[in-house]
Amino acid sequence: MSGTLILGASGFLGPHLVASAFARAQEEATMADPFGPPVTGVARSVELAPRYTNPRDGARWRSVDLLVEGAVETCLDEMAPSTVVLAAALSRALACEQDPALAERMNAELPREVALACRGRGLRFVHVSSDQVFGAEPAPKGGFAESDPVAPLQVYGRTKAAGEAAVLEAHPEALVVRLPLLYGDSGGRGLGASDSLLEAVEADQQPALFEDEFRTPMEVRNAADALLEAAHSDLTGLLHLAPKQRVSRWDLGIAILRAMGLSETDAASHVRRASRLDFTEGPARAEDVSLNAARAARALQTPLLGIRRGLDAALGIEGFDPTEA
Repeated sequence: MSGTLILGASGFLGPHLVASAFARAQEEATMADPFGPPVTGVARSVELAPRYTNPRDGARWRSVDLLVEGAVETCLDEMAPSTVVLAAALSRALACEQDPALAERMNAELPREVALACRGRGLRFVHVSSDQVFGAEPAPKGGFAESDPVAPLQVYGRTKAAGEAAVLEAHPEALVVRLPLLYGDSGGRGLGASDSLLEAVEADQQPALFEDEFRTPMEVRNAADALLEAAHSDLTGLLHLAPKQRVSRWDLGIAILRAMGLSETDAASHVRRASRLDFTEGPARAEDVSLNAARAARALQTPLLGIRRGLDAALGIEGFDPTEA
């Protein structure tokens, strides 16, 4: 049986990957098979994942602890996909600093196990990585390209970089997709750059936004669509997904609040300007991990949306046209 398997389907990105994979599967639907090739979302706690597919039960969901010995192989054999996407990770920077052994297990060892299992079964494998594999060295003009050497600043970035190397060694035909900071709909869970900000503002917390920390942020559904297109292509090796637009965390936050209908003055009154150099409560923060996604822009049809069009997409603005990104 062919189909798409999303491992780590209950996080911020995972449910959107399931929805994007299901939308692609429906393009192959028939009268006898109205949903097309099966799409399965796997997570340790699938009940935490919002259902974005239409119909809601269009995808299958399975609760599996991938860290249990033999779980990966059993999962692949039982679900028999043709394409596997690994989005599971320990992604909170502070959690990685507090438990580097678990970060190594989740972010480096697990990807290697999945890569080996997929290679042995002849499966297409796509591993989701992060812009945080950079940060210890200054960003080049135009952002980091796939050919630039990794230089992580935190345990999270170091373990993700180790996972990338392990995947490409274990499965040379795999695709490793580096994603930037994501924002957009988290299903009311306060995840991602926009929902976490809006939740904090709603609680009158006046969150700090760094004016000296730069990223190339991307709307989460746009990221999922581009990633699934890449997954069903012949691309291998490293691939960056990000728009060209480089902004500070401050400018991104203000744009998010403006998109919710606040004036610039009102938006600024709900947040605090801050410097990453004053942030001493957690791991060091990188100044600039902007990604250069020229390879993806050439290879993919999915547009990589800038902030204005990305926020329009996230908020469901009427008349939204992604080709205007």
